[in-house]
Amino acid sequence: MTKNVKPRILISNDDGINAHGIKVLEKIAHTFTDDVWVVAPEIEHSGAGHSLTLRRPIRARKVSSQRYAVDGTPTDCVMVALTKILKDNQPTLMLSGINHGINIGDDITYSGTVAAAMEATLLGVPSIAFSQAGKNDQPIKWSTAEHFATDIIKKLIANPWPPYVLINVNFPDVVSSSVKGIRVVKQGVRTVRENLLDWFDPNGQPFYWIGPRDSTPTEEGTDLEAIANGEISITPLHLDLTHEKTLRNLKQVF
Repeated sequence: MTKNVKPRILISNDDGINAHGIKVLEKIAHTFTDDVWVVAPEIEHSGAGHSLTLRRPIRARKVSSQRYAVDGTPTDCVMVALTKILKDNQPTLMLSGINHGINIGDDITYSGTVAAAMEATLLGVPSIAFSQAGKNDQPIKWSTAEHFATDIIKKLIANPWPPYVLINVNFPDVVSSSVKGIRVVKQGVRTVRENLLDWFDPNGQPFYWIGPRDSTPTEEGTDLEAIANGEISITPLHLDLTHEKTLRNLKQVF
């Protein structure tokens, strides 16, 4: 994204157009420009990853002059926004979130929040994904994300990143005054633990439910460690999944 250009901002998420987090992100975006567009799912699509709707039509409902609700995945939303709604005047920045819950470690691959930023990145729009840590049985600390996000966006805009790279930002589950800092870290790997729960419904039929995953850091300098320490994590993610060393080795074999 070009420096010193007033941005046109696209916002999406995976929690749905009525989620509190997207309203916080809209408020943040409006500190940069009035040219803010929201194209988000009608309902929650957490865990949708980078999935598309292929076996039924996708419908976009105009909520207000610059807000649309799409009955599809986060990826569908961004595709509709960039190839249809904003086709003739593309955004200069895409913001995804703010997600209710962190998207760090290997959970990044499941995240619809990150996937929305992925799709915009693939379509040529610099993108940032935001997530706020929190526990389901306690009020989520949206004020932490709101307090820090504007300055983080300003610094990122002033230091553009390469094509096919998106920025993943996570805020810890602490009040803003207790945040210990901002760290640029790599993606971590969660401790592998069983989180598939089995139970029985009222009719005695068995079922499975995917439970919470362990976020204990497995190494230093990762997003998991930063969040566990009460720090904000910033991680650049590269969409070229090619492993160069293995590529070179295989070329010798084949």
